[in-house]
Amino acid sequence: MAVAYSVGRGVGGAVDRNRWRRRLRSIAAEAVPGLVPGAYLVGVGPDVRGLHFHELRERVIDTMHRASRGGP
Repeated sequence: MAVAYSVGRGVGGAVDRNRWRRRLRSIAAEAVPGLVPGAYLVGVGPDVRGLHFHELRERVIDTMHRASRGGP
């Protein structure tokens, strides 16, 4: 299983982007056991700054599971 993370510069400086990347890595680790093996790319843009961690977690896990199933 390979998971890559893309955090755009609009999210903030390097420290902020790394913080979001660590959050995404933590969330993806929770989702991985239920996913079909493969490669996943998790990306976020500037609007992520307005999300609480539990909202981000819910959206990322839901999206990864939908991508794993291959449909909506």
